[in-house]
Amino acid sequence: MPPTARSGAIRTAADTALATEPHESDEDNGEGAESSDGGEEKLRSGIQSIEVGFRLLDVLTYEPRAMMLRDLAQRAGMSPAKAHRYLVSFLRLGVVAQDPLSGRYELGGFALQLGLARLARVDSVKLARIALAELRDRLDLTVGIALWGNQGPTMVYWMESSHPAKASLKLGDVMPLLSSATGLLFAAYLPPSKTEAMLERELADSRRSSHMSGPRTRDEMDRVLSEVRQHEAARVEGMLLPTIHAFCMPVFDSTGELALGLVALGHEGVFDISWGGEIDNALRDCAQKLS
Repeated sequence: MPPTARSGAIRTAADTALATEPHESDEDNGEGAESSDGGEEKLRSGIQSIEVGFRLLDVLTYEPRAMMLRDLAQRAGMSPAKAHRYLVSFLRLGVVAQDPLSGRYELGGFALQLGLARLARVDSVKLARIALAELRDRLDLTVGIALWGNQGPTMVYWMESSHPAKASLKLGDVMPLLSSATGLLFAAYLPPSKTEAMLERELADSRRSSHMSGPRTRDEMDRVLSEVRQHEAARVEGMLLPTIHAFCMPVFDSTGELALGLVALGHEGVFDISWGGEIDNALRDCAQKLS
């Protein structure tokens, strides 16, 4: 159904529900005769019946199985008769669905559409920038954000500490897969269809040059990437840039796919590169909260 037609159907269902449902008391819906003095206050207070009804949706959101009316009403703190009146309207709007055989209730198709619409509007980079700003200020770290671009893992955000690492990196730089923490993270978590050609080129270049760091054979590469997945993070010690250590932590989207990498780096001697150290724990916690 086109969006305009669906919107019209929802409005029609809502109008029908309002016209046919028994009226709630003033205690339930916060409506009634309004004086000119009280109208503005009621607008600020909202419609209580909507908030009451959403208690049912809140219960269904966190319950993995469809629920019987009595159990749903009890969890929402209302009588079964009152809960049923709200559920009738929610059913008409597609927010709730009812199994025709068992009579149990669960979230409906329109609830799914609402959730997907919200996910589509989440700006992951914006959220990560806010979180990294707090981390940078707290630990005084140089931090950044990497996304997968058409050429590989790409730096899209950079924030220096008070003692900037002398790293020749800038926004838009594409990181190598096998000699950077960022590249190793994306190589470990992205499907081979996205990374295979780039990995083959880097392995060939590494075998041709004795000066390049990182894995040189397929077995070495598989072992390194396995360690990344085991630790659920990547780190390098002076591999891409001499004397510069770095971590890269994965942030996953709602489907469990890698969305972006959080990067922290600094000079050896002042940057704690140990697993379970302060930087590892802080960056990992930040990434897990964003995922």
